[in-house]
Amino acid sequence: MNQYPAVTRPRRLRAVFALGLMTIALTGFAAGVSVGQSRAARVYELRTYTTLPGRLPALHQRFAAHTMRLFEKHGMHNEMYWTPTDSAHRDNTLIYVISHESEAAADRSWKAFRADPQWTEARDASEADGTILAKPPERVFMTLTPFSPGH
Repeated sequence: MNQYPAVTRPRRLRAVFALGLMTIALTGFAAGVSVGQSRAARVYELRTYTTLPGRLPALHQRFAAHTMRLFEKHGMHNEMYWTPTDSAHRDNTLIYVISHESEAAADRSWKAFRADPQWTEARDASEADGTILAKPPERVFMTLTPFSPGH
């Protein structure tokens, strides 16, 4: 049984998020920023996916083979992807950050992505053996703070 309430993340997950976000800030990931827009002006979207038992490899395969490319096609910039190291989450959780020009741009990109026939085909093929996600993804929008490294 999970000892943590649904709204609270274990300290290790927080450490993974913090380390990953610091890595993003320190590396600069300039390739994902459109000309004329600073990293500070971008909106970052933290997403957490929880899979059904045994389905994380199928989710990883779908992202590697299709999803990341389709994100870029629709204006979403891939930043970083993680799997937790703690035993409660390592076999069923994918955490990632993508960035957008704005929250409105994010909404437009997601709408176009979901309507893309290539996405529908990839999703359906990856779920031929059964549903992958145990629940809808968690979504949090973020902006860089003025004290972020490399800001």
